[in-house]
Amino acid sequence: MGRSRCRPADTRPVRCTHVGRARQPRRIRLLVGRPAIPRRDLGRRSRCVAAAYRGARDPRPARAGPDHRKAPVNLPPVPVRFDDARPRALTIAHDVAAEGLDLLLVRDVLGRFALVVDDREKDVPADRATAWSERLTADLQRYAADRPLLLASGLFSADDLLGSERAQPDPLHLPADEHGSVRLLDNTVVGEDWAQVSTPAVETDGSRTHRTALYGFKGGVGRTTATAILARHLADQGHVVLVVDLDLESPGAGPILAAGALLPRHGIVDQLVESAVANADGLDLVAPSGYRPRTGRGELWVTPARGRDTAGVTYSYVDKLNRVYADIPGMDFADRLAAAVRACEDAVAREGESGRRPNVVLLDSRAGIHDIAAVTISRLCDLALLFGADNRQTWGGYGDLFVAWHSSGQARAIREKLRMVASMVPESPQRPMGAYLESFREHSWECFAVLYDDDVPELETGQLIPGAFSPSLEDDSAPHHPIPILFEPGLVGLDSDSAPGWQDRAFVQAAYRDFLTTATLLITADPQSNEGPR
Repeated sequence: MGRSRCRPADTRPVRCTHVGRARQPRRIRLLVGRPAIPRRDLGRRSRCVAAAYRGARDPRPARAGPDHRKAPVNLPPVPVRFDDARPRALTIAHDVAAEGLDLLLVRDVLGRFALVVDDREKDVPADRATAWSERLTADLQRYAADRPLLLASGLFSADDLLGSERAQPDPLHLPADEHGSVRLLDNTVVGEDWAQVSTPAVETDGSRTHRTALYGFKGGVGRTTATAILARHLADQGHVVLVVDLDLESPGAGPILAAGALLPRHGIVDQLVESAVANADGLDLVAPSGYRPRTGRGELWVTPARGRDTAGVTYSYVDKLNRVYADIPGMDFADRLAAAVRACEDAVAREGESGRRPNVVLLDSRAGIHDIAAVTISRLCDLALLFGADNRQTWGGYGDLFVAWHSSGQARAIREKLRMVASMVPESPQRPMGAYLESFREHSWECFAVLYDDDVPELETGQLIPGAFSPSLEDDSAPHHPIPILFEPGLVGLDSDSAPGWQDRAFVQAAYRDFLTTATLLITADPQSNEGPR
């Protein structure tokens, strides 16, 4: 029991010469005439006061009885987030498939999962279906669909759903013996074309147009300038080159490549808008560049994102841009963009004096994870030059993109198209070019590792997987090996209209020498496959 803070009365006699209580000092008055408080009574009083205080101001009840331990607290469950839902759903799917059933895991546009079980050849007991449904609801929480389990025998068009070409197998789990297959059908609002990798088909006469995408995850890496310099270099080699500006939100390749010539009346955005209402005939989509190649056979053509202004007619670019991404009956945006690029290629053959189709098409792509970039890299090109700087933003962005390709089962198909470009490489005593490129290559190799095959031998045979592709860090022909473009301060803020002939200057040629040599070899080489979509 604690000691009382009150002092007991002082019974010692006090010597005082004054008469009367009023004249006593205040200190003495406080000590005289106060009875002592027993310690036991004080303790009981303190406990009562504490209990009364708690009951008046504290919502917790006063503890009473011999067992006054705190009651257990039921904490709410930890919520399942978007990143947690997919691995949880796949775990459940593979547990169900282990019973010999083929499955389709469907994710809707909100990220919720439903499991479609093919029970048409093997019956599923009702209690098993109920248990699976309850497990999906419990494990996925908010990311379980309203009907988390569907049986194919009860669906109206099960064949269309289970046989969808958009469904991809789970690349992280290979089915074992007597184990059903697991496929994933991912529904998204945008960006679906990242997971649909294909190679352009050959022309009707057996020829192939070499389509190359120039892409940067981040802007400001000199992609458009490199496109213009590369286009002129290829035209000097005798190629018929067409450059299509697909950076619709930030157009700029057209004026740089025009080199003083008149741009066409319409741009790629006009083709997308007019074709949606079957009104694309007669569009003026291409124009020859003002640059004259050094060889007589070379040609350089340009299709800008935006057409030129005309007197008396307002060019409503923003209004057109707001409508280009819409799907139309029978054609999605990817098909429409592919048709627009092909219309530009046909226009070159139709309007050029030589009548030749372009054998090289450079697609100046939109930056970032965007629908145009998805279609351009995944479906329109057979080579994609990926621009970047050696920094955290570059590798974080490309890492997210590569993981998405790997998760959708497209690693093998997409890696055959890719090659890194180290743009704006510094050369200074503080940061030598050699050290910069070595660091770039190491980070690039680490980033590409998710697209490469494992170099671990199989347990049964001790041999590597047939056809496995796992290049070393030093492999200079691998996709991760950078093609350098040196940083040149004279190109920063360059106005091409006020600096004619800027591309022929010695410092520009020195900065792009390695890039032009390597890119030309990659672009003009025979593609690895002459097949269409894979």
